[in-house]
Amino acid sequence: MSVAAPSSPVSTLPELKDRTVVIGLALVSFSALLLELSLTRLFSVILFYHFAFLAISIALLGLGAGGVFAYLLRSKLAQIETRKLAATLCTANAAVVVIVLEIVLHIPVSLQVSVKNFGRLTVLYLASAVPFFLTGLLFSVIFAREMRRIPRLYAADLCGGALACLGLVPLLNWLGGPNTILVSGITLAISGMLWADDRRLRKIATAVATVVVALIVANHSGRVIDVVYAKGQFRDPSMVEFQRWNALSRVEVDKIGSAKAIVIDADASTYIMNADVSKWRGSEWEHNLMSAPPALANVLRPHGDFAIIGPGGGVDVLRAVVNGSPSITGIEINPIIATTIMRGRYADYSLHLYQRPEVHMHVNDGRSFIRSTPQMFDVVQMTLVDTWASTAAGAFALSENNLYTVNAFREYFQHLKPDGMIAITRWEFQHPREALRVVAVAMDALHQLGVATPSANFIVASQGALDADGIPVVVLVKKSPFTTAEEAAVRDHLQRYDELKALYMPSDPGNNAFSSLIKSNDPYGFARHYAYNVAPVNDDAPFFFFTLNPEQILSQRGLHKGIDWKVNLGVLVLLLVLAISAAAVVLFLVLPMVVASEGSRHSAWPLLYFIAVGLGYILVEIAFIQRFVLFLGHPTYALTVVIFLLMLSSGVGSLLSRVWLDRADKAWLPLVVVIGTLFAYVFLLPNRLAMMVGLPFDLRLIISGLLLIPLGFVMGMPFPTGLRLLVSSRADGSVVTAHRDNAVEWAWAMNAGASVLGSVLAMVIAIQFGLSVTLACGATAYLMALLLTPVLAFKRS
Repeated sequence: MSVAAPSSPVSTLPELKDRTVVIGLALVSFSALLLELSLTRLFSVILFYHFAFLAISIALLGLGAGGVFAYLLRSKLAQIETRKLAATLCTANAAVVVIVLEIVLHIPVSLQVSVKNFGRLTVLYLASAVPFFLTGLLFSVIFAREMRRIPRLYAADLCGGALACLGLVPLLNWLGGPNTILVSGITLAISGMLWADDRRLRKIATAVATVVVALIVANHSGRVIDVVYAKGQFRDPSMVEFQRWNALSRVEVDKIGSAKAIVIDADASTYIMNADVSKWRGSEWEHNLMSAPPALANVLRPHGDFAIIGPGGGVDVLRAVVNGSPSITGIEINPIIATTIMRGRYADYSLHLYQRPEVHMHVNDGRSFIRSTPQMFDVVQMTLVDTWASTAAGAFALSENNLYTVNAFREYFQHLKPDGMIAITRWEFQHPREALRVVAVAMDALHQLGVATPSANFIVASQGALDADGIPVVVLVKKSPFTTAEEAAVRDHLQRYDELKALYMPSDPGNNAFSSLIKSNDPYGFARHYAYNVAPVNDDAPFFFFTLNPEQILSQRGLHKGIDWKVNLGVLVLLLVLAISAAAVVLFLVLPMVVASEGSRHSAWPLLYFIAVGLGYILVEIAFIQRFVLFLGHPTYALTVVIFLLMLSSGVGSLLSRVWLDRADKAWLPLVVVIGTLFAYVFLLPNRLAMMVGLPFDLRLIISGLLLIPLGFVMGMPFPTGLRLLVSSRADGSVVTAHRDNAVEWAWAMNAGASVLGSVLAMVIAIQFGLSVTLACGATAYLMALLLTPVLAFKRS
C-alpha cells in the first residue's frame, strides 16, 4: 500500500517561480563544487599532497549528511517557507565559507602520528564539511518539495557544478587559491539574494556579498589572506619575495641566504641559477654543478642537443650551456616558473639564462611535447622532477607519475638520435628503490624495443656512497651499448670529482642492487623477490613513487625510513580515509536514517540500486580523471575537463530522461548503453589515448568531449529515473512513494554514502590493479543497478 510522504510536502514554489528555483539551485551547486575543487588546491599546499584527496570525501559526506538531517528535522523545516529557508541557508553558508577558510589557513597539521595532530586534522575536516552540510540540507529540502521537477532540478545541479569546473582554472590563475574559495562565498550570497522574497533577507544577503567582495579586493596581492602554516610549519613571510597561484600550484620565491629558491606548494624547491657563464671555469659554480651526478650526461655529450624536462630554476640548462650544447630545449609545465619568474621578474638575477639564443623554452607537459615534436635529441634529461602537486583526482594523481612509465621511456628512446641517451636523476636510499626502479622501467622499455640483453646499455653513478638516504643517483641508458671510450670518459670525470661514485659500469658492474637487477635481465622477476616494489610501471597504473609492498603498508614498516616517506605514507592515508569514510557514512548517513525509520518495515533492495549508481558514477569519474591526466597534461586540467564534461552532459541527460524514459519498462535502456560503452572503453581507450597525447591541446579537448559527452549524457539518466520510479503521483495530484515514506531521503543518503566510499575505493583499486580495472568496476556497478531496476517499479493499485 502506498502512503503519502510527509517529508515531501506539496510544492510551495509556484510554477511562475520555476526560473528562480533552477537558477538558485545552479548557483548553489556552482558554489559547492568550486569550494570543493579550491580546497583540493589549498590542501595540497597547507597539508601534504595526499591530504588533498580529503576534500572530495568531505564534500560528499557533508552533502549526504545534510540530506539525512533534512529528513530528521523535517517537521521543523516544514514550518518554514521554502524561499525563506533557502535564502537563510545560502546567506549563512556564504559567511561560513569565510570562517572555514580562516580555520583551514591557521591550523598547523603535520604528518606526525600524535593525538594532538589527529585532533587538529579532525577540526579541519569537520569545519570544512560544514558548507557542504548546509548545501546538502538545502538540496534535500528543495528536491523533497519539488518532486515533480526532479529531472529539471537535477539538471540544474549538474550544470551548476559543470560551470564551476569551467571557472576553476581561470579563477585560480587570476585570483589565487584563497580568493577562489571566497568567490564561492559570493555566489552563495547572490543565491541568497535571489531566493529572498522580503527586503530584510535580501539586505542581509547583499551585505554579506559586499563584505566578501571587499575581502577579495583587499587580498588582490595575496598578502592579506594567505598560507600561514604549510606542512605543519609556520611560513615566515619575511623570506618570501614573490608568490603567485595558478591552477597548477602555488609558487613562491624565497630568499635563502644569498641565494633565491623557487618553492612549489611550500614543499619542492629549485634554486634559481645566478652564474656568469663567461666566468665559469675554475669557479665554485663549476665545481658544484659538475660534481653532481647529472653532469655525466654533459661529460658524454658536451656538444649534444638536450631536451630537459622540468628545468625549474635552470641548473641543468646552465650545465648544458657552459659545456657547449648548441641547442637546449626546456619543457616546463608551469608558466609561473618558465615565464613569470625565469623570463620576467627574475630574468636579471638569472642573467637571462632562459633567454639565451641556444635555450628554447616551451611551457608544456613533458610527455606531450616529446611525443609531438619532430626533433631528435642527444640527451633527454630529467633531474629530480617531483613537485608533489595534486588534486581531487586522488592521492596519486601526480603529473610526474606519467613521466616515469615504460610507455614514457619508449617515447624518449624514439626521440633520441642513434647514439643518444636518457639521463634520469632520482633520490636514492641505503636500500635502493627509486633510481633502481628507473633502471627497471628503462630495461622493460628496451626489451619492448627489441634490445634483448641491455646489460651494456646502463651507467649508474651516485654522489657519494649509498650509506645514507637522500643521495642523488643518475641513471644513463642508451639504445646501443656504451663504448669503451665513453666508459673511460666517465672514469676520468669520477677521478676528477671524487664525490662521485660508480654504482654500475658495463665493464665493472660491482656488487649491489643495480648490478643484480641488470644482471637478472628480468625486472619483474627481480621485483618479486626484492624488499621494495621496484617493478616497472605503465600508463595504466603509473604510480612510480609508491615503492612499498602491501605488507609494509599494513605494518607501517618503511614509512619513516627515507625521504620518500611522504609518498608512501599517502598509501596508508588512503586506507585510513577509506576506514574513516566508512565510519562517517554509518554515523552520519545510515544510523540517523535507521533510527528515524525504526518501526517501519522497508525493503532494502531499492536502496541497493542507488548505491550501485552512486558507486558506478564516482568510480567512472575518478578513473577517467586519472586516465586523462596523461592525455591533457596535468591533474588540474584532467579534473576540470572530465568533471565539466560529465556533469554538463549528465545534466542534459537528466533533463531529457523524463521525456525519453516516460515508462518504467524503459529504465534499463541508459544502463545498458553505459555498461556497453564502459567495457568498450576498457579495451579500446588506453592505447588510443596514448597515441593522441602529442596532438594540439585544443584538439585533445575536442576529443575529450567526443569521448565523454555521450557517455555522461546517459550516465545522467539512471539516478533521476530511479527517483521517479520510487515516487509517483496519484490521480488527485498528491505525492506517494512506492516503497516507504522516506524513500527519497534514503535514496539520497545511500547514493551519497556510496560516492564517499567509492571516491576512496577508486584509488585503492587503481593502485593495486590499474585504471582499466577501476573503469571495469564502474561498469560492474552499473550492471548491478541494471539487475536491480525491476525492484524500483511502482505498481499502481
